[in-house]
Amino acid sequence: MLNLLIVFFEFFKAGLFAVGGGLATLPFLKAMVGHYPWFTASELTNMIAISESTPGPMGVNMATFAGFNAGGVVGALTATIGLVTPSVIIIICVSRILEKFRNSKLVKNAFHGLRPASSGLIMGAMFDVFLMAMFHMENWGKDMKHFFNIPSIIIFVATFAAIKKFDKAHPLYFILIGAVLGVILGL
Repeated sequence: MLNLLIVFFEFFKAGLFAVGGGLATLPFLKAMVGHYPWFTASELTNMIAISESTPGPMGVNMATFAGFNAGGVVGALTATIGLVTPSVIIIICVSRILEKFRNSKLVKNAFHGLRPASSGLIMGAMFDVFLMAMFHMENWGKDMKHFFNIPSIIIFVATFAAIKKFDKAHPLYFILIGAVLGVILGL
């Protein structure tokens, strides 16, 4: 029971402070890796890949996955409810307040400040995911021969080039091709 309360509280915090959507939850999830046995850093990158390629909001998908690891179906529900509860409360409050202060310069300025802050959180999280996917960070400074994850770099470059060339193609094709290349290259 205590474990479920911790799951709820951690995801409630993530939902309360992760302004900017699913990727903005990544710094919170990364912090959980060091404190709780619910998932590893390697599993976090898998969670991101799965959450990006399945229907639904990325943050909710990751919370559900992590919650399931922490406590099965009840843990999945607990983490998901914990993540979305702050948003529901805030949306209800903000919608009532925003109607009243819609034309306020302070409100407009606050939203203009939230955008770059959210973008910074997302960019930082994306950079961390990029490093985890492209490199074996545990070998940094020790065994540089095994630092570069060559198959991942090949898939990244090929996907990036293909997206530029076939920009009208559905993202699902790139996800499937990435999965097939991962199997072929033995990632």
